[in-house]
Amino acid sequence: MILAGWVLTVVLPYLLFWSWNALWHPDDGQKTAFIVTSLAYLVTHLAVIKIRTLYPGGRAAGFIAPTILIVYGLFALTTFMIHVAVSRYLLLSSSTCALIWMYSQHLLTYKHMRLKLAVIPGGKYTAEVLSQPVVDSHALTGLSLNGIRYDGVVADFEDIDIPTQRFLAQCALNRTAVYDAKQIYESLTGRVKIHRMSENNMGSLLPSPLYEVIKRCMDVGIVLLTLPVTVVVGAVVAVLIKLESPGPVIYTQTRIGQGNRPFTIYKFRSMRFDRNAPEQFAGESDLRITRVGRIIRKLRIDEFPQFLNVLKGDMSLIGPRPEQPSFVAEYDEKIPFYSYRHIVKPGITGWAQVRHGYTASSDETQVKIEHDFYYIKNCSFSLDLIIVLMTVRIMLNGFGSR
Repeated sequence: MILAGWVLTVVLPYLLFWSWNALWHPDDGQKTAFIVTSLAYLVTHLAVIKIRTLYPGGRAAGFIAPTILIVYGLFALTTFMIHVAVSRYLLLSSSTCALIWMYSQHLLTYKHMRLKLAVIPGGKYTAEVLSQPVVDSHALTGLSLNGIRYDGVVADFEDIDIPTQRFLAQCALNRTAVYDAKQIYESLTGRVKIHRMSENNMGSLLPSPLYEVIKRCMDVGIVLLTLPVTVVVGAVVAVLIKLESPGPVIYTQTRIGQGNRPFTIYKFRSMRFDRNAPEQFAGESDLRITRVGRIIRKLRIDEFPQFLNVLKGDMSLIGPRPEQPSFVAEYDEKIPFYSYRHIVKPGITGWAQVRHGYTASSDETQVKIEHDFYYIKNCSFSLDLIIVLMTVRIMLNGFGSR
């Protein structure tokens, strides 16, 4: 698959742009172009395959376009910064061919790459594993695989008897993977359920201090690098907001951040201004939203002023979304462990945001909290990259824009 994709996304555009002779006897510039497009394709292919298996939601085809856009964009930016001349036509045509090839490859292989799991019924999570559409799961009626090949056997490790333990040990000896139902549930859904204190060692959900330091440096660096774009776009948005409706351009509000500490969040105003309006959720068809507001919400441009919150240290680029104090007090009463989501800095975008969208009820908030716990438990630079890709996809399709 890699070789076929390389021929279609690198060799073919190269031949169309130059010739067979250039392929066999390239000059220095052609060699550089050939190497850059080959590397860009290879990184894209490996990234898509890795994302497909690394985190929940990675199997969605919507990941492909953002991945190609970011990888080829970074290669183009790198060659520009180090003053290496590479044909823009070749990069553009190669990325277009890569997009077509990756989507075709996804359609051809998706249905053949589903995990086939044997599930031993019993416990809290096995029924939910059986209901997941992204895997081919089968409930066992007895302690036997009946000669059928499975990618893994799933059982609730907190609810298994001695014969089941012997059976699982035999499966492992026969090179069939054995999984805890809770682990599989979390990896398939991107959610961590905590019903009582004994289910998780709360300290184990703490992010690495080194990760937090590096992430802080990256947050500041990315904000500063993107300032030329965000300032120009922000200035245009500010003028449009001012022209459409009276009131301040920047909307401020108190939110709860890391350690349950309040801070002031900044956003471009996307609704008609009403200083005395009560705190409430903004619905998808909320009549308060202005025409400009509807566009900047869909594209997430209303979040640009929060870059100031990032520089001040109140927020990160990626993390759980900060809530209003009244909502925090309400959910803290209704949902166990709610305040634990404040163990990390809130973010402009986050795992719950890209997986679930905005919430408008306690039930939805329960699901959102489970996504937040998953992020805290698994926070890493690879998961942050997944969130960036999903955020790009959301900006293109407007998912959850309220």
